[in-house]
Amino acid sequence: MRHPEVFSEPNAVEVRREVTIVNEAGLHARPCHAIVSLALGFESALWVRCGDKEVNGKSILALMTLTAGRASVLEIRAVGVDAERLVEGLAELIGAGFGETL
Repeated sequence: MRHPEVFSEPNAVEVRREVTIVNEAGLHARPCHAIVSLALGFESALWVRCGDKEVNGKSILALMTLTAGRASVLEIRAVGVDAERLVEGLAELIGAGFGETL
């Protein structure tokens, strides 16, 4: 899924990173909300992939369709001028288990 309007930014970069879900309950409503809340503070577009499914990372409902449990590997992909900071922030959030039981 490529969005030409994002790639037309002169300083846009694409950043990808794999992260593993470590919290016991996996990717349920609260972690999805945490991802979207963080992501909405950035200009970059965000996609999250789990297995064969890639969704808009700025949509709680779309993220919930990934049904990603503990130990699932997510690929975070951001495109834009602040993509590196967005991916780093999400990797920290997910790696910390969203503040939930690990």
